[in-house]
Amino acid sequence: MKYRKLGKTGLDVSVLGFGASSLGSVFRNTDEAESIKTVQAAIDAGINYIDVSPYYGATKAEAVLGRALKDIPRDKYLLSTKAGRYGEDTFDFSSERIFASVDESLARLGVDEIDILYLHDIEFVPADIILEQAIPALQRLKDDGKIRFAGISGLPLALFEAFIPRVRVDCILSYCHYALNDTSLLGLLPLLEEGGVGLANASPLSMGLLSTRGTPDWHPAGQDIKAACLKAAQHCADRGADIAKLAVQFSTANERIPTTLVSTANPANIANNAAWTEEQIDEQLLAEVLAILAPVRDRTWPSGRAEYNRTIGVERT
Repeated sequence: MKYRKLGKTGLDVSVLGFGASSLGSVFRNTDEAESIKTVQAAIDAGINYIDVSPYYGATKAEAVLGRALKDIPRDKYLLSTKAGRYGEDTFDFSSERIFASVDESLARLGVDEIDILYLHDIEFVPADIILEQAIPALQRLKDDGKIRFAGISGLPLALFEAFIPRVRVDCILSYCHYALNDTSLLGLLPLLEEGGVGLANASPLSMGLLSTRGTPDWHPAGQDIKAACLKAAQHCADRGADIAKLAVQFSTANERIPTTLVSTANPANIANNAAWTEEQIDEQLLAEVLAILAPVRDRTWPSGRAEYNRTIGVERT
């Protein structure tokens, strides 16, 4: 497993991180014993960065993860969780709720300190709440020794473009913007690198778009994006390949992307994902897949408040 620096935090994170949302039965009903084995398999494979949230499975993911980590030495993993989002339409970024949320997360996870706390999906609330309530809360949590580093998360890239010049954050968590079908995250890198802001990239399969199973009905992508991604996945299958492997290899290969999170509750799956990062990518297949996806490249979908759903203005390098 390779490791990269996470901005100016000094943390060395595995290029493949473990997204623990699956432990909350977010995608399917999961067996707790299997979930616990999955966390152990991730650690055994060299994955040292684990991300979770109280939102995933209405706190189930954190609770299961806490039980999984009980017998794992604390120096074997870096842990991030989130605050502010607690349901599909339930958001509370007040200072008081963030303080309480962190205490609840610490108890569920069975740790004394969280390495990174993200404000979860801040595109859904007015900016003044984040600036006046949530950001000051993060600093106090640092001062109190409950978190080491702080960040923000969300889907629209314009969200980060708007906030990073205005607030001091150590890292961000972005998803669905550095994958085979969408590499628009590259346009944000100069801003992040200039400020030494760490980056966690998530969902190299674009929340299930890149799969032969077809995209779930709930997925917010347009039908043209879904069709192109399905065509690309089927092309890989016809070639005797798995688009998931190609996607993981593609997303973890870029040296400017410190870590990419994948989520599963299956021990064999996480072991395979980790092993893929060490294998040579099929350049010919990659070129063919990128050609299939070219008509929908960098196409996304709206999330949250309208002002964040625009193309970012940072020059891509």
